[in-house]
Amino acid sequence: MDVAEERWNQKKPTVVVDEVSDRLINGDLLIKIQAAREIRSIIRNHRSSGKVRVKFAGAGVIQPLVLMLCSKHDDACEASLLALLNLASRNDRIKEQIVTCGVIPPLVNLLNFQISDNLKELATAAILTLSATPNNKSTIVSSGAIPLLIQILSSGTIQARVDAVTALHSLTANKEEPAIVIDAAAASPLINLLKQCKKYSKFAEITVGLINIVSKSHEGRLAITKAKDGILTLVETIEDGSLVSKEHAVDALFELCMSSRSKYRELILNEGAIPGLLRLTVYGTCEARNKARLLLDLLRDSPSEKRLSSSVFERIVYEIAARVDGSSVETIKILLQDMVHRRMNMGSSCIVKG
Repeated sequence: MDVAEERWNQKKPTVVVDEVSDRLINGDLLIKIQAAREIRSIIRNHRSSGKVRVKFAGAGVIQPLVLMLCSKHDDACEASLLALLNLASRNDRIKEQIVTCGVIPPLVNLLNFQISDNLKELATAAILTLSATPNNKSTIVSSGAIPLLIQILSSGTIQARVDAVTALHSLTANKEEPAIVIDAAAASPLINLLKQCKKYSKFAEITVGLINIVSKSHEGRLAITKAKDGILTLVETIEDGSLVSKEHAVDALFELCMSSRSKYRELILNEGAIPGLLRLTVYGTCEARNKARLLLDLLRDSPSEKRLSSSVFERIVYEIAARVDGSSVETIKILLQDMVHRRMNMGSSCIVKG
C-alpha cells in the first residue's frame, strides 16, 4: 500500500482530495509532480474511482495538470499525463473539461518535438482517449494532430502505433464533420501494420478502413501501389479478413482500378485477386458483393460489355486458370455456379449494374 492510498484510508475522502489538490495548485514543481502521482494512484486503487474522478475535477486539478505539460521537466510531463489519463477514463464530461482547459496544444507540442518515446506514447494515448468524446473531435482535428499521428505510425513504439491508428480511426469516423483526408504518407506504415496483424481482428478492420480512406486520393493510390506488398496485402485481407475488413479492402482495390484500369488491372490480377473476389460476390456484405462484381467487371479482358454475365465470369475462370493450380480452378467453378445462381435470386436492392 503506497502513501497516497494509506492516507486515503485513514482520512475522509474529501479531506484527501482537498489536500492533494491544494498541493498541486500551490506547490512548487517537485510538490506538483508528487501530487499528480498521488492523484493517479488514488484513482487507480479506489473502488469508487468514478466518484473520485469527479471529486478531483471539481477541486480544480485539471488546469494545473494541463499547465504542467508545458514544463521542460520530463517527470512533470509524465506525471501530468498519467494523472490526466486516469481522470479522463470513462468520463466524457471530464474529457471535455480537459480539452476546454487547453490540453490539445501542449499534447501536439509533445508529439512534434524530439522527446522520449515514453512521453510520445503517453501523449498519443491521451489524444486517443480524448478523441473518443464527439465534442472533442473538431478541436483535435483543427490542432494539426493528424499529420503527427501519421508520423507516429512509422516512428513510434508499438503501443504508440496502435494508439495512433485507433485515434485516427476515431477522428475520421466523425460523421458530423467534413470528411477527413488521410495523407498519402500513411499508406506504407498502415500497410505494414496490416501485414503484421491478424486479418480477422478489430485492429485490422480499422487499419484497412484507414487505407480505404487513403485510396480516395490520387496520391494515396500511388502510395498504396508503391508500398511493399501494398496490393497483395489488400488481396490477402479479402481472402482472410472479417466481413468489415473485406468490404474496406475491396473498396480500396475498386478505387484503384476505377481511377485507371490500364494502370492497376494487371497489378491486381498478378496478386491473385480473382478467387477471393469471386467468393466475396457470394459471401460478402451487400456493399462488398456489389464492389466485388464491379471490380471483376473492370478486371475482365473486354471492357466493352456493360455488365457481368455468367459467360463473362466463365471467361474469367479460364483466364485465371494459368495463375492457379488445377484444384483451385475447380473450386472457382463451383463458386461461379453458386454465385450466378444467387444473383438470379437476389433482390434488385443489392445489385448494381455497370
